[in-house]
Amino acid sequence: MRKLFSVLFVLFVQITFAQVSQVPFADPYVLLEDGVYYAYGTHADDGIEVYSSRNLKQWKYEGLALHKSNTTQSRWFWAPEVYRLGDKYYMYYSANERLYLATADSPVGPFRQQGGQMMKDVIGDKFSIDSHIFFDDDGSAWMFCVLIDDGLCIWQVQLDKDYVTPIPSTLKKCISVSSAKWENIWPRVNEGPNVVKHNGRYYLTYSANSYESQDYAIGYATADSITGEWTKYEGNPILHRYKDLVGVGHHTLFRDKRGKLRIAFHAHQSAKHIHPRTMYIGTMKFTPEGVMQMTDKGFIRPRSNRPDIVEQKK
Repeated sequence: MRKLFSVLFVLFVQITFAQVSQVPFADPYVLLEDGVYYAYGTHADDGIEVYSSRNLKQWKYEGLALHKSNTTQSRWFWAPEVYRLGDKYYMYYSANERLYLATADSPVGPFRQQGGQMMKDVIGDKFSIDSHIFFDDDGSAWMFCVLIDDGLCIWQVQLDKDYVTPIPSTLKKCISVSSAKWENIWPRVNEGPNVVKHNGRYYLTYSANSYESQDYAIGYATADSITGEWTKYEGNPILHRYKDLVGVGHHTLFRDKRGKLRIAFHAHQSAKHIHPRTMYIGTMKFTPEGVMQMTDKGFIRPRSNRPDIVEQKK
């Protein structure tokens, strides 16, 4: 009996940790700093969590990089991005469906909110989420974000030299929901913007469809100037129901230690359950014709040392 109990206990532990071994993030963002990768994402009710890794495969839970006690917000801490600017780390994030900035001396925090709503002086006290900052070759900084205009659309605005203050005269809509079948369904969403530059051309990647749908997917648009006009790629989506994954979307593009262009994205927990969404990492490439696509070499399922079990939601 004692031997049977021991076997059952080992099986229970193995199953338990198998359920929590992946990184439970939606909307993942990855920062490479001094040889260490830091991942941030949507998950906690109390703020923004952070994990660290040296190889993109094994991740260490570092706790809350941003705790809501260091902000004026109470809920919906979504889609963070972190950049090193000078001797500070800047976290751009959404909370209470508005955009904010927090800073810290370390990539693991503690981050503290600086100022109020980033877009309030431009659009008023209105819905704004999913900020992404692109630094162009001339040193200018552009914030891409999601505002409401016949669904969720992606807009851009140039930031002043403080990397915080939007310049109202530069506000412009980039892309909105198209008539394509994978996009043009309720709730009419273009979100999760990310911009890279390749051979002089700008690539604006985004997610469309509902995050709750198994058909949530990633596409892109291109432009010859950072201010557009943006044209969506005819072959969209470029990432959709990849291998055994469903609900694939809201990503970030980053360079790894070898300079390879990587993509971190989330997917549903399984074909039956959405939550907790988990992070995956793939490799991107450009064809000679300038088409962006994910390589067929598979993807990484990041593993975590986090000891607790995340409750499964329906």
